[in-house]
Amino acid sequence: MNITTLYTRLINWIAGKLNHRQQIYLLSLFVGLISGLAAVLLKNAVHFTHQFVLEKGQLFQINFLYLAFPMMGVLLTILYVRYFVKDEMGHGITKVLYSLSKKGGYLRPHNSYSSIIASTLTIGFGGSVGLESPIVVTGSSMGSNLGRLFGMNYKSIATLIGCGAAGAIAGIFKAPVAGVVFALEVLMLDISMWSIIPLLISAVTGATVSYLFLDPGASLHYPLQGSFAFHNIPWYMALGVFCGLVSLYFTKATIRIESWFATIKKQRIRLIAGGVLLGALILIFPLFYGEGYDVLNLFFRDRAGEIALGSPFFGELDNLAFFLVFMVLVLVLKPLAMTATTGAGGVGGIFAPTMFMGGFTGYLAARLVNQFNFIQVPEKNFILAGMAGLMAGVMHAPLFAIFLIAEITGGYVLFIPLMITSTIAFITNNYFEPHSIYTHRLAKRGELITHNKDKAVLTLLDMDKIIEKDFLPVSPGDSLGKLVKTISRSRRNLFPVVTGHNMLVGVVLLDSIRHIIFNTDMYERVFVRDLMQPPPAHISPGESMESVMKKFEENEAWNLPVINNGEYIGFLSKSKLFSYYRQWLIEISDE
Repeated sequence: MNITTLYTRLINWIAGKLNHRQQIYLLSLFVGLISGLAAVLLKNAVHFTHQFVLEKGQLFQINFLYLAFPMMGVLLTILYVRYFVKDEMGHGITKVLYSLSKKGGYLRPHNSYSSIIASTLTIGFGGSVGLESPIVVTGSSMGSNLGRLFGMNYKSIATLIGCGAAGAIAGIFKAPVAGVVFALEVLMLDISMWSIIPLLISAVTGATVSYLFLDPGASLHYPLQGSFAFHNIPWYMALGVFCGLVSLYFTKATIRIESWFATIKKQRIRLIAGGVLLGALILIFPLFYGEGYDVLNLFFRDRAGEIALGSPFFGELDNLAFFLVFMVLVLVLKPLAMTATTGAGGVGGIFAPTMFMGGFTGYLAARLVNQFNFIQVPEKNFILAGMAGLMAGVMHAPLFAIFLIAEITGGYVLFIPLMITSTIAFITNNYFEPHSIYTHRLAKRGELITHNKDKAVLTLLDMDKIIEKDFLPVSPGDSLGKLVKTISRSRRNLFPVVTGHNMLVGVVLLDSIRHIIFNTDMYERVFVRDLMQPPPAHISPGESMESVMKKFEENEAWNLPVINNGEYIGFLSKSKLFSYYRQWLIEISDE
């Protein structure tokens, strides 16, 4: 008996012995286990690759090798993607959100492993991005493919995708609560007891695996030192506004630089441009090398003076002017280093860069406040609050930011300042930018699924599946007699008028010609071009369903033509659209 047969029998046994909900619970446990192992594997792989590369650089004692290392990692990533993956890697969490909104939760099987290898090559060699997005894609892909393997519906697959993401986040940060909140807040899963229990199972499993197998040197842990003082609340509020503005810059700069890289069509030019830019930035600011968590660790080990080690600013940070210039340059250039990595062809996410910038934002704010002799705020607490504030602003996920920082610090002493800073940062960013960095492009294209069930269902509807093509077309030159013959063969009361090149020029409504269709004297004297009328509106392929519904309401129409650059494709029926809408609403609301 081969492995495939055993595999099939196991699936059939599970499907036969367990009801649907029990299957979800079992699969959520398995997804959490695999996601946690994947997180440990990726974190350890990058940690040891990073150490190996740094040791080789020190062996040659040539700092300029750091100029080449990141480009080398990106080149290896490009070769791996081109010759092994042979598919677009794309933006990790945005890819997951798109699969939920437009692909029925479908993620390609290679996403279960390809992001691990690609991000290890990119970040292990110094790429200035994070591991978290690739591992979320890995866990989500495992959930997606397991759900499809068991023939589950959309809601169940979406839940398993959330389980994969929760297990991955819990595993990489040892933060189970943050993993659950991430799935609910960032992936915007429907909040119900039916969905929360599987998320809890996956998150706890992923975190447990991490505690057992993750190398202590690779884990992220910032123990709290000191307590929260209520008289510092106004300063945490000010920090929230500052974090909101910095997060707005981070989002806008990232989107704009990525758009610039997208205009470069040749891969080798993007590699050279991004690789040289990244190498140059790391040469001047070595703290941009890799994820940046090791630099944040310096703050918590009372070695803040070493953050500029290897930089022209090293040894000058006691001078306030040099300190301000250095910190502003770090905050301004970090998004450039991150997008240079991904723009060149590297694979990684924005988690680590966001936390990196948040830590530096908090430290800068604390140092400035502490310049006043009558005020003293705790720098380490401000660093942690800054990390939460940046995540809340960039990701539009204040709850996730609060619980993540609380869990990686091992306590909830800072809960109040974390809530204050994160909330104000989110409000500040949201005032200028209504969408997170993950959802900006999807929202612009009308492809974003949200917690609003009506809008969620409209996003999930696939226009191609509901276009009706059984309307019999007629030609402008057809006589009334020929039109009547067409009417006798049709089950519809509407007839598209098209030219020989299938271009739509009008429609004929049965109700508008009912008074003459039995007048045989007019059969050869009246033509379709005399009877047709322009459609009240038309729909384009790919148009958002929200826009389609608006056109139906504004024109009080029941059928609207779908045309592509004037070419007739078919009709959308309001009644069929409502029927399809009800089916989806039942599926995503099913408990």
